[in-house]
Amino acid sequence: MNDQAKNLRKKIESLRTIGQAKTIAVVSGKGGVGKSNFALNFSLCLANHNKRVLLFDLDIGMGNIDILLGLTASNSIVNMFDEQLTIQDIVETGPNSLSYIAGGSGLTDIFTMDETKFDYFLHQLNHLLNDYDFIIFDMGAGITEASSYYMLAVDECIVITTPEPTSMTDAYAMIKHASRKSPFLPMYLIVNRSLNRRIGEQTMERLQHVVRSFLEKELIPLGILPEDKIVLQAVTSQVPFLLFRPKADITITMTQIVQQYLDQNVNRSSSKKPPFAFVTKLKHFFRER
Repeated sequence: MNDQAKNLRKKIESLRTIGQAKTIAVVSGKGGVGKSNFALNFSLCLANHNKRVLLFDLDIGMGNIDILLGLTASNSIVNMFDEQLTIQDIVETGPNSLSYIAGGSGLTDIFTMDETKFDYFLHQLNHLLNDYDFIIFDMGAGITEASSYYMLAVDECIVITTPEPTSMTDAYAMIKHASRKSPFLPMYLIVNRSLNRRIGEQTMERLQHVVRSFLEKELIPLGILPEDKIVLQAVTSQVPFLLFRPKADITITMTQIVQQYLDQNVNRSSSKKPPFAFVTKLKHFFRER
């Protein structure tokens, strides 16, 4: 069965080499649940599978991807507007050939820009869509009307929660908002910082049940990440845990999650029509505001 999935994935990937990148928003209902850490290590793990990956930091006022990498970005998205740079000029290179765009200070402008700047941004962004297999947007915690345009325009969304009741409540509010605006947006669920497997599964099942019952939407279970002291050690050392401890439980679990995601992606991609382009959808939501 695994061999069949791998063969199917290779066929689909060969067809997508001339297509556009799959866009994914990584979101959470509240801060402090490990969203950016997940986005970074998920992206690095995809890169380990020979994927061309761009991690785009859109965490308003809290952009920290470059800090988690222990790197200093030469430019950020802010420089692109202030200095009329191309978007390729602000793409940085991290470990495993991972590309990333740092957030920088003043990032709120990207959600409140005028139409001229927005058209310039879309023109630049469109260039990137043909250069990568995946573009991962690390969104800020919670949701605003402006930032939601980016989340709703992506091909898929990954929601990060923890077993804490407040985290689950805020995650549900995030899912509810997105479902009303974009009911067919595929949404994956990650339970992070679970003390054990049973607690993680209970959290996953409860949130799935509530979303199914009240929103009539199916959350796609993606995985459960354990509470692991290695994560804090890696953050302190400014090295992604995937590279900090390759054999740690958290690293092994992340690797399994990415493999599962790629396998599920094959099955979903082979049975569905290609979605509208990300830039087209983003323009639609921006014009509607």
